[in-house]
Amino acid sequence: MTTDWIELISEAISPAQAAAFVADPAAGGIAIFVGTTRADANAKGHALIALHYEAYVEMALEQLQNLAREARGKWPIAKLAILHRIGPVLVAEPSVLVAVSTPHRTEAFEACHWIIDRLKETAAIWKMEKWANGAETWIDPKSGPLHPNE
Repeated sequence: MTTDWIELISEAISPAQAAAFVADPAAGGIAIFVGTTRADANAKGHALIALHYEAYVEMALEQLQNLAREARGKWPIAKLAILHRIGPVLVAEPSVLVAVSTPHRTEAFEACHWIIDRLKETAAIWKMEKWANGAETWIDPKSGPLHPNE
């Protein structure tokens, strides 16, 4: 039986599929975090139309698998899912999902929170903002835009 679903995907993320995957008779708690592309505007008022994610796929998958192993060492995880989009993600679409099932809710919340925070800090996944005026801005995960928005 597979207990981890870790994937970089170019199609839409389904929170319902992830919830079904992590459901387990031994789990009393399931926590799911879904990060979506939020509507935004740059300094000149141009609307954000999409985010575009790129990854060093082999490295990122290994990093996500390591996060799963490390999380399992900290919490009694029954099942988990870590899914991240690559390619374009339109406003309001999910770009990342972390789902965790554990015997109790507190553990599920803590593990889910820890995984998403560590993923953002360590995974070899990069984000570019695409604006309505055609400008593109790469985002540094720690400090924000690498260049001012045009």
